[in-house]
Formats: sequence, structure tokens, C-alpha cells
Amino acid sequence: MNKLKIALIGQGRSGRDIHGEYLKKDSNTIFEVVAVVEQDTQRRERALVEYPGCQVYADYKELFGRSDLDIVLNASYSEQHYSITKDLMEHGFNVLLEKPFARNYYECCDLMKTAKEHNVLLAIFQQSFYAPFYDKMKEVLKSGVLGNIKQVSIRYNGLARRWDWQTLQCKLAGSVYNTGPHPIGIALDLLEYDEETKVVYSKLDQALTSGDAEDYAKIILVAPNKPVMDIEVSSIDAFSDWNFKVQGSKGTFQCTINDYKLKYIPDGVNPEKPVVFESLRNEEGYPIYCKEELITCEESGSFGGTAIDVGTEKYYQMLYRTLTTGEPLEIKTEEMAKVVSVMETVHAQNPMPIKY
Repeated sequence: MNKLKIALIGQGRSGRDIHGEYLKKDSNTIFEVVAVVEQDTQRRERALVEYPGCQVYADYKELFGRSDLDIVLNASYSEQHYSITKDLMEHGFNVLLEKPFARNYYECCDLMKTAKEHNVLLAIFQQSFYAPFYDKMKEVLKSGVLGNIKQVSIRYNGLARRWDWQTLQCKLAGSVYNTGPHPIGIALDLLEYDEETKVVYSKLDQALTSGDAEDYAKIILVAPNKPVMDIEVSSIDAFSDWNFKVQGSKGTFQCTINDYKLKYIPDGVNPEKPVVFESLRNEEGYPIYCKEELITCEESGSFGGTAIDVGTEKYYQMLYRTLTTGEPLEIKTEEMAKVVSVMETVHAQNPMPIKY
């Protein structure tokens, strides 16, 4: 299997610790890092050691003129995603773009238009769609054991504070742009990217952040005849012991990124009770509460891996198939643009004071 040549822009937490971590593994037999772009001198020097044989640059424009690159990863600062990606594609490069896709839906559409005009690939890196927890969730939903799904609750919560660039609006940061693409993307995927999806409620606020961007977000999405999507990204939830909860007419699926539990009412073992219009009473005539012990089935288990390791590997395998065989992207770029549209709407509904 011939390795495809990839250039990495950025050696921060995403470029090095997610993408680079996978690309350096012996199990990666499909991509070879041949170039690294990084403004920081120390990081460039480290890249020469971590990616043997690569060339390093201080400016991404130094890649222009190279004809050996199969794709360029853009893991630059979030506010640079649009401008750098557009420039790369106008110079004929395929681009793998870190989230967030862009600042707003217009920028997404403009990048997709540019990709089409220059006959290049534009892929958005959202590896959560390949996470083991999400595979299990979709398996349970498809099985029908939960019945008619009424609500999906998604929590990316914890008790922590930040004071880095990811707290600044001028850097296109905050909980929604930074973490939001994962829960919002999954919510829209479960809604099948319904064109009639609406943000019926949203609230952005600040709690522990040192910057001027939000570190608390509440978003509720609805679409006709589909479950309610209740999304939360919070820095002040000290007791969050689950990330996803699916409530159906016959039971519940709940999971973290590491394990899950499932409890549901199996068909045929709890016959329907006829409605009683008067107060319930026991044999002695005393009032009693309306309750019963339902017969249920339970299941629990753990996942082998996370979105960071398994999800990243599966994403790159998908990307390789697209680049080598022309197979369509499974994580569709136009659908990821809808994620940005929700984020844009939420920010429009909750304008935050700009301080920096």
C-alpha cells in the first residue's frame, strides 16, 4: 500500500497531539508526513525529530509550488481556518480542515465553492462520528429496543477553567466553536440533517473563563417528527457522570465515552393496563399509589477506544479511500456546514460582549 504524502499546518494540541499522534504510529501505513508548517521555532525543530525526513516551514505559503503533496492538514488557529484553507485550495491543494469549519455558513459555502472551482477535496475533521460510543449508540437506536425515541441529551461537561486562546472571541473560540462541533454534529446526524431543524432555545454565558468567550452553552434543537436534542457544554458541572442519554418509549441508553448501560422494556412481557378512572385502592379500600414493577432487560459494557484514537484512525482510513479510489466522503462537507450554521445561530441569539 503506497503512503500518501501529507503536510501538517500547526503543531499545537490538535496538529501534534491528535493528528501527529496517529500519523507517527507504526499502525499508520497510509500517510507519510513530508512537511510541517509551524511558526514556533522550537516546535519546528521538534518536528524534524518526530517526523523523520520531513521538511519544516515557518509559513504555509512556503508550500506553494510543491507538487508532491496529496493533502494538507490545516490545524492552524481557528480564526485562520477560512483564509488559509481558501488560499491553499486556490493553489491546487486538497485540504483536511480541523474544526470549526469556519466562522459562519457563508464562509463554509465559499470554501465549498472554491473547492469545486479548483477541483480539489475539502474534508472537515470531525472524528467523533467514528467514536466507539457513537457506533454503539447507533446500533441500539437501529435495533428498536428503545421504541420511539423522544429525547437525546448530550453533555460535554466538567468542572474546569481556561485562560488560553480558546477563551477569546477574537480567536473564534469559546465552548460552542471549540467543543460544540462534536455534540452539535452528533445531534444533527441523529436528526438526519433535517432542513427544518430549528434552534428553539439557546443560552451562552460565562462562569470560570478568563477570556470573553462563553464557557457555558445550552442548545435545544427540534425537527418535525424527530426527537428533541438537548445539548449542553458546561465548565461548571462537577457531577457529570454521563455524556449521552437517549430516552425512548420503551427505555433508556446512557453512556460516557468509555462505557454504557441500557435498560428497556421488552415486547410482550408487560401487558397494557386498562385505564381506571376512579382512585386506586387496595382490598381494604385504602388509597394506593399507581405503580408497578415493570419487567425489564438490562445491559452494560465498555468501549475499546475513544474518538481521539479509534475515531482518528477510522477518519484517516476513510480519507485515504476517498483520495485513492474517489469514494465519497462519509463525513460530508456540506453537512458539516450545517453544524456551523447552528453555531452561528446560537451566537446571533446570544451576543457576548467583546473585551479583547
